[in-house]
Amino acid sequence: MNDATSDTTQLGRLQQQVSPASQLISQLTSPPETIPLCSPAVGSAERDALLAVLDSNWTGSTKPAAEAFEEQLLKLTGAEAAVAVTTGSAALHLGLIALGVNRGDTVILPSLAPIESANAVRYVGGNPMFIDCDPATANIDPHLLNMALRGLANGGAPPAAVMSADAYGSCADYSRIEAICRHYGVPLIEDASASLGATHNDRPAGSFGVLAVLNFDNERLVTGGGGGALVGPRHIVERARSLADQGRRPSRPSTYDEVGYSYALSNLLAAVASAQLSRLDQIVERTRAINARYASIIALVPGVSLVDIDRDGHGNGWLSVAHIDRSVHPTPGEIGRRMAEHGIETRPAMKPLHRQKHLSECRRVGGVASEMHFSSGLVLPSGASMTNFDQERVISSLLAALRPSPDPLSQVSVIDLNTELDIRSAQPRQRRDSRLPTQRAA
Repeated sequence: MNDATSDTTQLGRLQQQVSPASQLISQLTSPPETIPLCSPAVGSAERDALLAVLDSNWTGSTKPAAEAFEEQLLKLTGAEAAVAVTTGSAALHLGLIALGVNRGDTVILPSLAPIESANAVRYVGGNPMFIDCDPATANIDPHLLNMALRGLANGGAPPAAVMSADAYGSCADYSRIEAICRHYGVPLIEDASASLGATHNDRPAGSFGVLAVLNFDNERLVTGGGGGALVGPRHIVERARSLADQGRRPSRPSTYDEVGYSYALSNLLAAVASAQLSRLDQIVERTRAINARYASIIALVPGVSLVDIDRDGHGNGWLSVAHIDRSVHPTPGEIGRRMAEHGIETRPAMKPLHRQKHLSECRRVGGVASEMHFSSGLVLPSGASMTNFDQERVISSLLAALRPSPDPLSQVSVIDLNTELDIRSAQPRQRRDSRLPTQRAA
């Protein structure tokens, strides 16, 4: 038996253990809901927090919910100060200004980073320079970062800052990155928007670098329906706080020392984000369980692998990313289209920033790893509110999309029908799949 035949047989056996999505759907009394990529775990705690702010009928300049939220961030990250702002982009913008990044300055950032990272550099007139990723984690490659900083230092034009961007819920290798930045005397901004709740060497995301940025938009692990934060030394963060309030001097409410911005976070969004943050451990436990379930299946599938969220620490499982060998399986785009027919949302892996039209002329170091990641990566649904039933639908659909499946009538389901904990309300509820007949795989 050749390798191709062996691989096909192995995948066929796995498909026989997991029902395709179409078979599961046919047993429901109504059409299944679409499974979103990253649905937030929002429930009674967030509702109560929001109503408490509305019932308080607060007015004036005080924002108790925002201030309480900032205190939570201090406890989580160990920072001296925190300022809550409207978006993660606003936090990046303020951080660069507060560190003194000016027009014409170079700022190093990963090729695989959200577009807001590069846009924030452009906001201050800076020039992004991109560093390729570590193929195993999709985070910035410390070796290439060191090469870039050495080259710039030798050329007499060191960068004004290095900005990391933790990818897919895991911290970068900050033991090496912080040491490299210290050696060259370059400040590090940790963009921990994706890694809240993750750790590296037992230090939490948001505790690395001179400053750290957090993001609480709709698709983040912890969401306020919007919002961001900047944490770090008090003198830098308080400058950012002034800038976020139109440049107002705190001690003199009618005095504005410089051009500022309307970036202060509303009390309403802060209340929701604060309630979410209070359940961070529970949310991370659920998303890590989802990632582990994907890993247990994908490890058995020839030509498919999962991005390792724990190689450099303890990831939060925010997003699970499968790499597809296109010489063995259909392209990630085609697989995503097939899964969409089953009501399952997927997304391509991050497109390298140097591939974006308005950034294509920026300098970069490497690029092959991030290009390969983009061409082979498929992001699977990983929201904390996703049920076990939902995840089995995703797995079934993924396996069916990889290769032609065997006779569906010979297949059985491996869904666990025990009562599960609904993370949105922290109350037990009977799952909607409890009425389906089930046979566990041997």
